[in-house]
Amino acid sequence: MDRGKVVSNALHAQQLGKRYGAHWALRNCNIQLPRGCIAGLVGNNGAGKTTLLHLAAGLLRPSTGSIEMLGTPSHNMAMLLPHIGFVAQECSLYRQFTVSETLIAGRKLNPAWDESLARSLVDRFKLPLKQTIGKLSGGQQALVAIIMALAKDPELLLLDEPFSNIDPLAKHEIGKVIMELAFERSLTILISSHVLADLEALCDYLIILAASQVRLADSIEHIMEQHKLLIGPSESFDAIATAYPVIQASHTGRQSTVLLRTDEAVSHPAWEQQDLALETVVLAYLATQESSWEAHASSILPSFQKEVFS
Repeated sequence: MDRGKVVSNALHAQQLGKRYGAHWALRNCNIQLPRGCIAGLVGNNGAGKTTLLHLAAGLLRPSTGSIEMLGTPSHNMAMLLPHIGFVAQECSLYRQFTVSETLIAGRKLNPAWDESLARSLVDRFKLPLKQTIGKLSGGQQALVAIIMALAKDPELLLLDEPFSNIDPLAKHEIGKVIMELAFERSLTILISSHVLADLEALCDYLIILAASQVRLADSIEHIMEQHKLLIGPSESFDAIATAYPVIQASHTGRQSTVLLRTDEAVSHPAWEQQDLALETVVLAYLATQESSWEAHASSILPSFQKEVFS
């Protein structure tokens, strides 16, 4: 694999699916993850986040569709593995190894290993070199796993709930390291997390999974530009719903609150646009489950259904 090869997408999934018997863990997944971005992956429990990351890391094979990383199909993982870093939820490390022995293993197994980076990060987070992995705290183990993945010097880094056991100060510091390396090395990062605040602080791209399908994948900047939160009289809701794609609506007495998705400027004398938080957008997409999503989209705006499910 040519490390200097110019590829616009670090990850490209087309109709990607993974099925276990009759259960779809992921299906009809279409993603084009731009190279050089830091992307957040959010979704409810069981939405398919870990499955997507495992497919990208080569730990699973697709049941349907295809997935490419760095311009190379997933069936050629032997070529891809040196260029992909992966940190699993369970921080898969050899518990009987010391931190020092873990770094030695990393150096021997990875041709692009950055020993200077590994040692500097171990010192920065005051990790005891002579202590075995199994005797470290959960947060320390998570830091070692992240350091190992970064020192591998990958082009694509996959992180599955990496911050769940890390204390706030260390989380802030490792976040700074990740952002610095992403900028310096044109590193593409895909981070799964249930904590939206963690992703907002790091990411410039967002993928929302719900009911095993991609509901939204775009830059955070465009997401915030494209979605509008409006408050207005319920009696004129139909006029808004007919004119614009409605993601979510709630009605209290004579007042309605509506989240729209449109690139157009929204202008209606009876409706007022409100400040919008990214969390509001994410929760709106996650709140609509598979059983009601298509009915919701088709009943409110057929064109929006076509955009999402085509």
